[in-house]
Amino acid sequence: MPFRRLITMVPLLLVLLLVLLLFGAGFAVKLIWWVAIAVLILWLVGFVARPKGGSGRRYRWYRW
Repeated sequence: MPFRRLITMVPLLLVLLLVLLLFGAGFAVKLIWWVAIAVLILWLVGFVARPKGGSGRRYRWYRW
């Protein structure tokens, strides 16, 4: 009897594990999008708010 119960529990546990993995992947992808948006905003602010005097090479944090 315990073996039969184990056979019915394994597929249920596998499905729950799959749901957990997919939920975690979806959350991670969403988090990566929010981080990318924040980095883009910071880059735009740094691009617009750079110093205007002189060559400005010392203050640049990008190469182009």
